[in-house]
Amino acid sequence: MFSKGNMSKMLKQAQEVQKQIENVQNELDDLHISGESGGGMVKVTVNGKMELLDLNLQDDILEEDKDMIEDLIISAVNNAMTKAQEESQNRMSEVTGGMMGNMKIPGM
Repeated sequence: MFSKGNMSKMLKQAQEVQKQIENVQNELDDLHISGESGGGMVKVTVNGKMELLDLNLQDDILEEDKDMIEDLIISAVNNAMTKAQEESQNRMSEVTGGMMGNMKIPGM
């Protein structure tokens, strides 16, 4: 059984982990991750919370087919989002000590 002292210690540790998680979530707001496609013709920037912050198209791309431009934009966004998700999962895993396993939490 748990003693009152052990339970208090566990609650304190849980509160510390919660604070660390909140810190990581705040850091993810400030994290800028780039993705690109078409040899750099399309560049995007997202933050660690998977929010699109910037989209940059080289002038040359505007001469291309609309469908191709759309595909390149999607590819660049997906590239950046994948990197952002990996980074946020890595940072969260560091805080939780892997307790969350391979759980995928949106926005983290």
